[in-house]
Amino acid sequence: MSAYFPYKRSALALFISSACMFPVAAETESERTELAVEPSQMVQGGAGLIQTPTARMRDEGAFAASYTDNGEYRFWSVSLQLYDWMEATARYTDVRTRLYSDVDSFSGDQTLKDKGLDVKFRLWKESYYLPDISVGFRDFGGTGFFESEYVNASKSIGPFDIHLGVGWGYLGTASDFTNPFCEFRESFCERPTGFSGEGGKIDYDQFFKGSAAIFGGIEYQTPWEPLTLKLEFEGNDYTQDRAGVLEQDSRWNVGAVYRLDNFDFSLNYQRGNTVGFGVTYRFNMNTITQLKFDKPPKSLMARRAPETIDEVDKSRLYNTLYRSGGFALTDANITEKEATFYGTQYAYRDQDEAIERIGRIAAAELPDSVETYHVIDNSGGLPMVDTQIDAEAFIDAARYESLEADITQTYTRTAPSEEIIDAYDASNIEGLFYSADFFFTQSFGNPEDFYLYQTGLILSGGYSVNNKLSFISSMRVTLLDNFDQFNFLVDNEETSVPRVRTRVREYVTENPIGLDTAFAHYQDSVSENLFGQVYGGYLETMFAGVGGELLYRPVDSHFAFGIDLNYVKQRDPYSKLATIDYEAITGHASVYYRPPFLEDTQITASVGQFLAKDKGVNIDFAKRFDSGIIVGAYAAFTDVSSEEYGEGSFTKGFYISIPSDLFLLQPSKGRGSFPWVPIARDGGQMLRRPVRLIDTTEVRSPFFD
Repeated sequence: MSAYFPYKRSALALFISSACMFPVAAETESERTELAVEPSQMVQGGAGLIQTPTARMRDEGAFAASYTDNGEYRFWSVSLQLYDWMEATARYTDVRTRLYSDVDSFSGDQTLKDKGLDVKFRLWKESYYLPDISVGFRDFGGTGFFESEYVNASKSIGPFDIHLGVGWGYLGTASDFTNPFCEFRESFCERPTGFSGEGGKIDYDQFFKGSAAIFGGIEYQTPWEPLTLKLEFEGNDYTQDRAGVLEQDSRWNVGAVYRLDNFDFSLNYQRGNTVGFGVTYRFNMNTITQLKFDKPPKSLMARRAPETIDEVDKSRLYNTLYRSGGFALTDANITEKEATFYGTQYAYRDQDEAIERIGRIAAAELPDSVETYHVIDNSGGLPMVDTQIDAEAFIDAARYESLEADITQTYTRTAPSEEIIDAYDASNIEGLFYSADFFFTQSFGNPEDFYLYQTGLILSGGYSVNNKLSFISSMRVTLLDNFDQFNFLVDNEETSVPRVRTRVREYVTENPIGLDTAFAHYQDSVSENLFGQVYGGYLETMFAGVGGELLYRPVDSHFAFGIDLNYVKQRDPYSKLATIDYEAITGHASVYYRPPFLEDTQITASVGQFLAKDKGVNIDFAKRFDSGIIVGAYAAFTDVSSEEYGEGSFTKGFYISIPSDLFLLQPSKGRGSFPWVPIARDGGQMLRRPVRLIDTTEVRSPFFD
């Protein structure tokens, strides 16, 4: 069955009139708060019907990982609602009908894999009369397998969710009408073919160009709650697919979604001739929590404080701060008027919870003559933040002596004064230290093997001479990896870009137990808000050298500014201690910014020279959710051309940082990071400095903590 449109109207007029044709909504509120049909994933990832997207957005933090099998294609996708108005999707496509390469020795019989990125923005939130309206860009940063742009609308009426949109590119190949933008500029009438560079670039010059088509459909929430039915009309005619021209007997598709706990199971019939199926796992990064077995903060309702300082049981006070406050003391000074505690918070990520617990303990153990509690958070042995608690106001709020009691209003955070810093006796942090950490690196979509990984332990240790000078070393013990399948060696070939990262196979496979770092490190506070460090030795797996850094970071500021400069030599992958003859000067000036208009977001821009001596900028974008999970992406744009860089055109990657206490029954401040590097080449590569001041000063303006 095929559809016929017996008209040629302006697509824009058609869309606007259609989007607003539903004046009656199921709700009586001005803005909807709940959908009768919960959005589900389409075949290629992202909220949608079967082959087409909808205008719907899920709750902020909603995450969905999907696998779908669809005739000639298999899709692996992850979709994340970064903000309530923005959805992002990353996808891998397996094309069953094509091989990855014509060169058997390079990729054998592996089928063609392609990476794709989608993004969708809400333009208007559904209200009583108007629908959700969104604009989206599919496969905008790859090789254009499914590249398309669209504007669509969604309106809820009772148990039905109705969707209608206009698509260009892949979603518009059915060409139902003339592209309305042709009326304004002739260049929009034809869509350029192919992709720029070596893939991975955003081809702005193709947006909203070429043929356009209608797509849409209906979702029905059945009386049986787990089951949703879908009917879809798509705008693609399958004549321009990378899998070849696919037979399409109908533009109508039907499907069903069955929900079971956090899983969605889908079944569909597409193109009048193809059965597809899929499974999705979903949860919310913003609201996910872990049950904790932890004592409540100390109650002050029956407070019996000592009369004088001499009566204070300091041993009990200090031990309670550690056990119940998660505060490991390194020094303490208690006088008649003030009590100052220096230490490190190791348990509670929420600084308000941490300060409340410490304040309650201090109030229970100290006399009323003590007017101020100073909680000095240290990092790297240096005092970083002075949280000054007004003791009387804190006790009143903790005892709920007024309806407006708010403990957070009883303390302030400032930079430690010179008097506080001079009084700090850091002698008890000298000596040996050690730790063990888990590491995990991975890369998807490689021609040799779809998934490359390395996992193991990093065993670290060292000696602190004082709170400023230390000697640090770490061993990397690889437990599992498959990097021996990575074939990108070309050691005897001339390359235009120095091989600073693509020799990774040699470093990994030749040293299953290897010296990761061994360096001397000195840091100090230059002034109230300025910090500095110098270091030298084996700085990372692939490079040794010397360097230094300065960072300006006021307490609780939206901004921080830093500069680092390093001289490095490349380490020999076949020797644990030797270096080879490649050397470079690398360093960057960095700005760290948390925009007030993007909640819980940090943007970092680093301008300078990279390891391959290319010059440019690295942009890092990180979003933090209420659970503490952080999702980030980065990209480096340098003077290395796409052709010189190779497949992917420029360096880019993604990462997710997960707090360890989401897996533990006790409070914890540790976290693990899981990176995803689509394709790692040599341009735009930064030195992995073993210590970064933005990390050691994190407590001054917490984002990752």
